[in-house]
Amino acid sequence: MNGFFRSLLAVTGEMSPYLLLGFLIAGILHVFVPGRFYSKYLSRNNRLSVLYAALLGIPLPLCSCGVIPTAIGLRNEKASKGAVASFLIATPQTGIDSILATFSVLGLGFAIIRPVAALVTGVCGGLLVNRFVRDDASGEVTEDSCRVETGNKVWRVLRYAYFDMIQNIGLRLVIGLLVAALIQVLVPDEFFLHFGSNPLLQMLVILIVAVPMYICSTGSIPVAAALILKGLSPGAALVMLMAGPAVNLASILVVRKSLGSRFTVIYLLVIVGFSILFGLLVNAFGINIAPMAGQDACCASEAAVPGPFKLVCTILLTLFIVFALSMKFFSRFTHKEADPDSAVYTVEGMHCSHCEAAVVRALESVEGVESAKASAPRKTLTVKGTAAEADIRAAVEKAGYTFKGKNTNK
Repeated sequence: MNGFFRSLLAVTGEMSPYLLLGFLIAGILHVFVPGRFYSKYLSRNNRLSVLYAALLGIPLPLCSCGVIPTAIGLRNEKASKGAVASFLIATPQTGIDSILATFSVLGLGFAIIRPVAALVTGVCGGLLVNRFVRDDASGEVTEDSCRVETGNKVWRVLRYAYFDMIQNIGLRLVIGLLVAALIQVLVPDEFFLHFGSNPLLQMLVILIVAVPMYICSTGSIPVAAALILKGLSPGAALVMLMAGPAVNLASILVVRKSLGSRFTVIYLLVIVGFSILFGLLVNAFGINIAPMAGQDACCASEAAVPGPFKLVCTILLTLFIVFALSMKFFSRFTHKEADPDSAVYTVEGMHCSHCEAAVVRALESVEGVESAKASAPRKTLTVKGTAAEADIRAAVEKAGYTFKGKNTNK
């Protein structure tokens, strides 16, 4: 047990400074880069829109559940299917936070190859969709497609960075850190060397496990580092870092429903095929972990206590996670008196604040909706106004979520 806690403290100490910086940069992107900027360059059915979609999506800290409603929103704003595919494939594989965290744990080589692989995979997937999937709804972006947030920008940056984002990925990040520490303590040394003569088999095993599951692009990093030290090839670790965050069973079902079967097949084949290709390239060129000064401490069972600066960052990150997740948990039990002019509906499929925003945004054009508020933890949608339930259902389902009718527990 002592070795587990020492390993957990060490790996958290290595990642926490980069995570805090990455969250801050993500907050700046969220507040100071308007949503219309992203949509503007994705509306044309050409190669440039595919490239722009991948380039604009790579730094965004969207997980595979958050990227789905965002991509569907872009589609509703007349982004081409190729651009949507590029955005869907490239965005969840990495983000500014996970790039920095990758650098801290796996070294510069992996920190470079992750965004490069995401870019290549996204662009190729988008081009294939443009070639084989008919796009019948591309066009210009509407002028009022994005709602403008108000309030002090510095506060909005900090709130998004250290509250909203941590509510979205904090639990999965914690799970990733715990799994990494458990792997270090419980998995026997040289476990993956049983597959050492066939690294392709390692990759296939990783794909079978990673594709249906939800794996956070940041939370998967310490797990990958721990598995490499247990004998997993660097190429197989890259397969997990690419394919795991990019897709999961829930996202597959939503993509198929919203964008079609042919689109979904290309989407999956590109993610699986290119993750294996890049994994083989990493093994062929001998790209290994190039640890920073504290990497040995990060992953060794007898890990040392992090230095003062990393310890302070660890404490700050822990406090942010505890506060954000506590507020998320207690929000399930807080009930306000319902407005007599409001109706509360049950909506399934929401997992984070991006999902909530997508549902609310879907109702903006519904006649009779005065205001709307979605809650992912409670799976509720509160709508004020005279809008018909059928219209609300149509808007919610068009956005890719499951509408279950009126909530009887309001």
